[in-house]
Amino acid sequence: MDGNSLLRLKARGQSIWLDDIHRRMLSDGTLARMIEADGLSGLTSNPAIFAKAIMSHPEYQSAVTELMPKVTNGVDLYESIVIDDIRRAADLFRSTYQRSEGTDGFVSLEVSPHLANETQKSIAEGRRLWGRLERNNAMIKIPGTLAGLPAVRALIAEGINVNVTLLFSPARYKQVVDAYLSGLEQRVQRGGDIRTVASVASFFLSRIDTLVDGLLDEHAGQGRGEARSLRGRTATALASQAYQEYRAVIASERWRDLAGRGARPQRLLWASTSTKDPRYSDVKYVEELIAAETINTLPLETLAAYRHHGKGGAGLSAYQGETARIQRELAALGIDLDRAAQQLEAEGVRKFSEPFDQLQGWLEQQRH
Repeated sequence: MDGNSLLRLKARGQSIWLDDIHRRMLSDGTLARMIEADGLSGLTSNPAIFAKAIMSHPEYQSAVTELMPKVTNGVDLYESIVIDDIRRAADLFRSTYQRSEGTDGFVSLEVSPHLANETQKSIAEGRRLWGRLERNNAMIKIPGTLAGLPAVRALIAEGINVNVTLLFSPARYKQVVDAYLSGLEQRVQRGGDIRTVASVASFFLSRIDTLVDGLLDEHAGQGRGEARSLRGRTATALASQAYQEYRAVIASERWRDLAGRGARPQRLLWASTSTKDPRYSDVKYVEELIAAETINTLPLETLAAYRHHGKGGAGLSAYQGETARIQRELAALGIDLDRAAQQLEAEGVRKFSEPFDQLQGWLEQQRH
């Protein structure tokens, strides 16, 4: 354990998941080795990850050729490929899922990003993909938009595991928690079993700092020197506030009633953890986000960097109490974090939709 910083995170009660997937890592033993050597305990994917993998990795060409006669359009071709990958990854994490008694070992697949503002279609898509995956250690990713919240509640009530993605504010996170608890309560009322239902809430980090830092730089350029001291601090402060909300929820009477029936807490998952600003440490969003009972999902480069030179430290506890002060100072500069969260959510949907559409076009070209 002394030689691998990732294992030290595990010892502190934090799970490390991988934010990447491609067919080669499934077949050549790379993912299996990370599970064994790094304590990797889950995996997340998104349309952008799959678009990059399918269009750039040659091992997908044989799958495309084989599936051609069996599908009628690019979307069907895409689904057949990614569902096979997610199943294979879930099977590799099966022992983790069993060993952790359903706490870890999950693999996530996202619904079409074009459904981010479509409640009923998101429910139908989540239900359909869950049925096709046939893995109880899979999760269906639903964007945490206003339209996504009732979809989360409905899918949880049906016993479908959900990863709620694209969260940029503690306020929206609170709504997500309520959707999860309401879904569990509905399932109990229907006589369903809630002991195996799992969910995570994916709070995005680096995108927040990228947007807010740009606004701070504008103020600093106008002679507001205090703006410089706030750079790179917004995302972690908001994450700390969300974590305090999580701690309050699991101490609540509402949660204790569900926990008494076997419910599992909806853990916070730190996403968008690669460092975008070269002035910051390449493991900034790992070391600052260390907290028990949370998950950090890392792209391969960030995972390798932390394995090599991660040092740990106080983690998220060092940022408790900073959120209110930072919000006051940002407000004094005219920076509205609620508006920033709305902008980031819209941009997040677009950043998944564009590569998804690009991939569909590429797959259609392959078909023709």
